[in-house]
Amino acid sequence: MSVTIYHNPRCSKSRTTLELLQDKGAELTIVEYLNTPPSALELQNILGMLGMSPRELMRQKEAREAGLDDPALDDEALIAGMVANPIVIERPIVVAGGKARIGRPPEGVLDIL
Repeated sequence: MSVTIYHNPRCSKSRTTLELLQDKGAELTIVEYLNTPPSALELQNILGMLGMSPRELMRQKEAREAGLDDPALDDEALIAGMVANPIVIERPIVVAGGKARIGRPPEGVLDIL
């Protein structure tokens, strides 16, 4: 099964999740999302698979620093802000078989493999 991980190598949870996936022998595509952010359409698809709103997928401190904590911003504006400021996206995100999970805790991604 093909597995995509939206990865930040500086994040310990992301590194642990990546190692766990490698140990399970997953066929991995690693997207260092800070260098290659997902498009707005990709984010919409990921949010749908996660069953989350854009606000739920944002790291609060980083969102505040990026000015994305304004309650008046709609989902489209938040997604555009996430594409422009990928540091606000919670990490890591693992996508496999039409499902997605956030690797917090890292073991939480195993149920979609």
